[in-house]
Amino acid sequence: MKPLAALALVLALGASAEQQTSLKTQIDASAQQWMKEYDVPSFAVGFIENGKLAWTAVYGEQSPGVPASAKTLYNVASLTKPVAAETVLRLVSEGKIQLDEPMAAHWIDPDIAQNPWHKLLTPRLSLSHQTGFTNWRYQTKNVLQFQWEPGTKTGYSGEGYEYVARFAEKKTGKRFEELAQQYVLDPIGMKGTSFTHRPWHEGRVAQPRGEKVKLPAKAPERWSAADLLHTTVEDYSKFVINVMKADGLNAPLAAQRLTMTRDTVQPGDVEKVCAMAKLTGCTATAGMGLGWEILNLNGETIIRHGGSDPGFKSVAFFVPVKRKGVVVFTSGDNGSKIIRRVVEVLHPNPILVAIL
Repeated sequence: MKPLAALALVLALGASAEQQTSLKTQIDASAQQWMKEYDVPSFAVGFIENGKLAWTAVYGEQSPGVPASAKTLYNVASLTKPVAAETVLRLVSEGKIQLDEPMAAHWIDPDIAQNPWHKLLTPRLSLSHQTGFTNWRYQTKNVLQFQWEPGTKTGYSGEGYEYVARFAEKKTGKRFEELAQQYVLDPIGMKGTSFTHRPWHEGRVAQPRGEKVKLPAKAPERWSAADLLHTTVEDYSKFVINVMKADGLNAPLAAQRLTMTRDTVQPGDVEKVCAMAKLTGCTATAGMGLGWEILNLNGETIIRHGGSDPGFKSVAFFVPVKRKGVVVFTSGDNGSKIIRRVVEVLHPNPILVAIL
């Protein structure tokens, strides 16, 4: 394997076709060892260079005795959220909804109807995780509750995404899954992606491995705007490229998508991360944009989102100034360890690797 410093130089300058092949060869050579060491049955990688999909690769078994392939569908967990956010943002770009309009005119969850804070909720607050909701209502005895006044803090919330999706349905008169198909999946050409189970899923779904996994796994019957999207690594790589190029959005809205709402790094966190990365004097900020997390690590801006469900770990990120990106899906509880190893090869920013 090349020294990290040499890899960093290659990536900074832009990899040639030969260098791209070399990076893939390094992963090819280690894939079987990683899967065995971390007990992960399969993983898939997409590498984006110069704004284009350079290559994809899939390793291991989709299910026992069945090799994983380019057609294998992975549950990408919370990587559902950027696709849902893109759907909402494209509705905003076309003037179908407004980013800062009160959602109460079209949708109020019955659980919060008596709390006047429901009048403060907007699509922007949902997409930037500022609703004041917990991640899921089961954490508050299956009742949706505000934990703080909307817009005053950042708190990761799948419920916030479900809320804005329901609002979009009520205002447009279309099911959210249909909106996603119309505004995102079809225009980008994501033919192997869906929010719910489809007949063409048969024989294509990666089976997860983990302590809490219940087999066999398949896509749900009801859509979620926050979880359980099933897709291929090529499809999601296309999506990342589309976001990177800001296709489908007007310029001001595309800029807002990649603007950090507030820095959520707490005192002492930077020192801990620096120690993990074995660096001194490093800098790091992190906060939510609209659908994505905005990282600034030692002066490098990285746009990232991850996903984690029992038996599945995934990540997607891109570096706007370098027009490069990485997508990794895994089908195992220890998938994060493989993700780190892949990123060490493809984009060896030591702080990024440390926090993955």
